[in-house]
Amino acid sequence: MIEIHDERAGDIAVIHAVPAGQYHWPLPTVFFCHGYTSSKEVYGYFAYALARVGFRVVLPDADRHGERFDGDEARRLATFWEILRSNIDELPQIKAHFERLGLIADGRIGMAGASMGGMTALGAFARFPWVRAAASLMGSGYYRSLAQTLYPPLGAEGEALSPAAFAARTAVLAEYELEGRLETIAGRPLLLWHGETDDVVPAADSLRLAAELRRQGAGSRLTSLVEPGVKHRITPLALSATADFFRREL
Repeated sequence: MIEIHDERAGDIAVIHAVPAGQYHWPLPTVFFCHGYTSSKEVYGYFAYALARVGFRVVLPDADRHGERFDGDEARRLATFWEILRSNIDELPQIKAHFERLGLIADGRIGMAGASMGGMTALGAFARFPWVRAAASLMGSGYYRSLAQTLYPPLGAEGEALSPAAFAARTAVLAEYELEGRLETIAGRPLLLWHGETDDVVPAADSLRLAAELRRQGAGSRLTSLVEPGVKHRITPLALSATADFFRREL
């Protein structure tokens, strides 16, 4: 049995799930971020799967998503990469909220997400040493290269940017992505799951990250799974692998 609550961490709407009767107990805590144009509710099955095996699970709505969406779809489309950065920047605020309440056991914090949320998980893992384990499901840690084809930033009127303007808008992503910064996650517990035929975020990005970590001798705590015949969607294997990973590593 589990409990699920609709709450706020400061001004951010979250789903907060725990094993039944353990709301006020300090528990190992997993923050889970949803995908682009989705919401925390759509990924509520991760709250169930993780809470039922003993975790506190917190699913926030991303900027311009869920309860925070203002209806401006064109603006959201033009700012995918800014939303991703905001996910990462807001994580310390969410963490601090639950720490003040004494609800995180011994600093045991995990980060997970799917698609844009998987990208968030990787960026947060690289940026924050206090994230002890991370799970990226159909994500990518190579932001600047992926921005060339996946929701490239647009101008104020939805127009394509000039090469110079594009470079300027995406330059800040270097401070968040894994390109050239693999040492920040070396030897730390990481799950990469991807559908082999993903037609949105290429599985090649997860395979590349796994290969680079292993090539540098930094993949001792890496779990890398590619599921044959699966496109851009979460499968029962992805869900169970995530729960098993955090039970083992967090």
